[in-house]
Amino acid sequence: MNATHFNITAVERDTGLSKDVLRMWERRYGFPVPERDANGERCYPPEQVERLRLIKRLMDAGHRPGKLIATPVDELAMLAPRRKTSAQAADQPLPGELEGLLTLIKQHDIAGYQQAMQQRLARQGLQGFVQDTVAPLTGQVGDYWEQGRFEVFEEHLFTELTKRLLRQAVAALPAGPREPRVLLTSVPDEQHVLGLLMVEALFALEGAE
Repeated sequence: MNATHFNITAVERDTGLSKDVLRMWERRYGFPVPERDANGERCYPPEQVERLRLIKRLMDAGHRPGKLIATPVDELAMLAPRRKTSAQAADQPLPGELEGLLTLIKQHDIAGYQQAMQQRLARQGLQGFVQDTVAPLTGQVGDYWEQGRFEVFEEHLFTELTKRLLRQAVAALPAGPREPRVLLTSVPDEQHVLGLLMVEALFALEGAE
């Protein structure tokens, strides 16, 4: 698969449109129009993934998919509802140090991001790290993605590296009997679990399993 293209699993995860829906639209409407990788598997260019995101957002707002697929992408962008960004909601930008963490992601500096995040975890403790670092960063990454300032793979990079840090931090907590036992789950077909890991970390600090 071309490094700038996305397989059908990645498109399903990023857009919220199932593989069956993507294949059905391809047959019925002639969109999306995937290419094929060396193994004959579907792979989708970024501009098609972006259009699928817009279509899904408008479907969630009540529009019909058949009409949306026939609509030019610039018109879709005008129709798509825009949520107020977290920075606008707070009426202030992220602190410079947090903005610097996102710059490391934009530069694809994995080692630098991991080191900076581990230093913040050591300074803040797990609770402060979740509430004052991971939570605002996650909101800003969502805003950057909507604004086109982050590519899909950069959002993935942030998510995967941050999940790894949280899992390591939870695993490092003192062992022993834990109660109560709490079950955390996502809604059907939702594969983004960073929020659940943040909640898990806070529950684990209170002694829950």
